[in-house]
Amino acid sequence: MNYTLDFLPVIDGLPSLLAACLGTLGLALGGMILAIIIGIGGVMLRDSGIRQVRWFVIAFVELIRNTPFLVQIYFIYFALPLAGIRLDPTPTAIIALGINGGAYAIEIIRGGVQSIGKGQIEAGLALGLHKTQVFRLIVLKPALRAIYPSLTSQFILLTLTTSVASAIAAYELTSVAQRIESDSFRSFEVYGAVTLFYLVMSWLLMRVFGLIQSRYLSYPVK
Repeated sequence: MNYTLDFLPVIDGLPSLLAACLGTLGLALGGMILAIIIGIGGVMLRDSGIRQVRWFVIAFVELIRNTPFLVQIYFIYFALPLAGIRLDPTPTAIIALGINGGAYAIEIIRGGVQSIGKGQIEAGLALGLHKTQVFRLIVLKPALRAIYPSLTSQFILLTLTTSVASAIAAYELTSVAQRIESDSFRSFEVYGAVTLFYLVMSWLLMRVFGLIQSRYLSYPVK
């Protein structure tokens, strides 16, 4: 192989790549927050007892989990403008990530909720707590402790999925790397460096999630 490594384009583009890492984390954080809201709301709607609502939530989960994320983000960015809904790349990416992560969060949170014994719920209702209070205090808190590892793994996966947002030119790490690579033609060096950036971000997120778990979620599950 006659190939000479040249990391000068990567070094010159380092400020842009580091700034793009913040863009990636911003997309991931926005998607995570939206996914949590959709996850909790979806579980509450699915357990509402209204059959039509329950089937709507089931259909939503199956639709999102069985279609490619690229198609989902293309639909929001390219198809919704035909219905008069036009969004910029960044909001589009956050909404797509939130919807995609939310579908998985519904199933993860639901699994944790179902692990709570009916006796605990009935005891809360017998004490005069409202259903919302029972869900928040008796169901959600211990369920969160149980589902936290699965939920954080899903969120790290969501962070890596932000790279797909480069397809609509959203500001994040892969899109900036593509611009540097197209200007320099140093694919090996640029994407090697980007791989390292993603690895570091994933490791940092795992450390942060682990710290949160040890500090705030160390109470017993049962």
